[in-house]
Amino acid sequence: MQAWQVHENGEPSEVMRLEDVETPTPGDGQVLLKVRAANINFPDALLCRGQYQVRPPLPFTPGVEICGETEDGRRVLANPALPYGGFAEYAVADARAVLPAPEALDDAEAAALHIGYQTGWFGLHRRAALEAGETLLVHAAAGGVGSAAVQLGRAAGARVIGVVGGADKAAVARELGCDVVIDRRAEDVIAAVKEATGGRGADVIYDPVGGEAYVQSAKVVAFEGRIVVVGFASGTIPSPALNHALVKNYSILGLHWGLYNTKNPKLIQHCHEQLTELAARGAIKPLVSERVPLGGAAGAVQRVADGVTTGRVAVIPGLTEGGAA
Repeated sequence: MQAWQVHENGEPSEVMRLEDVETPTPGDGQVLLKVRAANINFPDALLCRGQYQVRPPLPFTPGVEICGETEDGRRVLANPALPYGGFAEYAVADARAVLPAPEALDDAEAAALHIGYQTGWFGLHRRAALEAGETLLVHAAAGGVGSAAVQLGRAAGARVIGVVGGADKAAVARELGCDVVIDRRAEDVIAAVKEATGGRGADVIYDPVGGEAYVQSAKVVAFEGRIVVVGFASGTIPSPALNHALVKNYSILGLHWGLYNTKNPKLIQHCHEQLTELAARGAIKPLVSERVPLGGAAGAVQRVADGVTTGRVAVIPGLTEGGAA
């Protein structure tokens, strides 16, 4: 089979190589899956760079989120068990963690439902207890993680403010349904949020960016507000001033979705059921901005790493260069 292999750490476009390799053999408790679509996540770039919390042995195949097909023909979602990741014709996954793919979504959309939407659901509902009528601020609202949070916030009845970088991403955020869109490249984020909320600030802030975005969050969080720390796509990990959280009376909530797989896996299943229902009634639909054939995976991972994409980019092994499946 064909699979992208990383033999040394570095930038995705430089270290990912498309090679002919043996089809992997599942271990105990694992299943072999034919990859129908693999969604690109920022952690895939971090894996290539050797900067992710999980460091699989070299060589490995990146790709942490797929829609696959079992040997008996079932269409499922899975997080591949590295080193046999999803940017390949076949991947391996833990059988107990495989979930049924929602019928309402195509392969690329289904592949994009799992990590980003589960993270959003746990962050907004389990951690921040978002309520209808509250104001939700989402950083990087046009990105893969942010777009999921925007849709989930709207589905929960929140008023959503989206912060983006650039006019193109602002247009995407509006299409996603943000009530207010702030272009951080053209506007003062702090002043714009205060104006949009009448000076009160945002009740819940969803931050996958870190760095300057977190600094802004601390200045615009409302009384008894909650800042959900999801990741650090900016590359800068902030050091919160805890006295500031005390004085303003807000909460800083960490979210490591992967821990639920080991600490409370039943919640993963419950969340998937909730997401499947939302997808069935059209309340959420992953924004897949680009579908690329297997041969285009390295360049696509690099674009995601560089922050120039919107929504999700999916790798489709069965797709030809001309775009036909």
